[in-house]
Amino acid sequence: MTRHSIVKPILLSVVLAISTVGLTGCGYNNLQAQDEQVTASWSEVVNQYQRRSDLVPNLVKVVQQYADQEKDVFTQVAEARSRAGGITITPEVLNDPQAMERYAEAQAQMGSALSRLMAVSERYPELKSDKLFQDLQAQLEGTENRITVARNRYIQEVQSYNTTVRQFPTNITAKVFGMQAKPNFTVVNEKEISTAPTVDFGDKK
Repeated sequence: MTRHSIVKPILLSVVLAISTVGLTGCGYNNLQAQDEQVTASWSEVVNQYQRRSDLVPNLVKVVQQYADQEKDVFTQVAEARSRAGGITITPEVLNDPQAMERYAEAQAQMGSALSRLMAVSERYPELKSDKLFQDLQAQLEGTENRITVARNRYIQEVQSYNTTVRQFPTNITAKVFGMQAKPNFTVVNEKEISTAPTVDFGDKK
């Protein structure tokens, strides 16, 4: 074995070690970890919104049994669900403020339509006392709570990531690797979509 063949692997190992230390010191690994955490927390937000969407057909079905004449409300719910379901949010879209705004708006409209659907029960005492409706009410309330938790966690993760992206010296690393600050829920749409549909119908029989 020649001296050259021995020295080359050693030099390569040294270069790799220096590179690893350099990337760690400049915050690259931390940026990657936070980016993955943002993506994971967003997946949970989408998962909970989907859970809410999955409840809608059963809610509409049981309400129709008692209030079939409320056709405008059913139409609004169907249209809102269609709009919300028609927006595909991938990890790449998390960097698109316009796409994020459209998604938040669609979910806000879904929440508003659900509020109108649930308010129908006030005019139909038999609907309010229906056991299946009460069960769906409890599921919706629980889902809205999980949406709030998941959304707040996402907001915190994005805030942490964006802080790292903007701070020196990690901002230099972020620029080198094309990592930019991510859009977050704004104050306006955060207020809208954090308002859960009214699901309290008073004393249950």
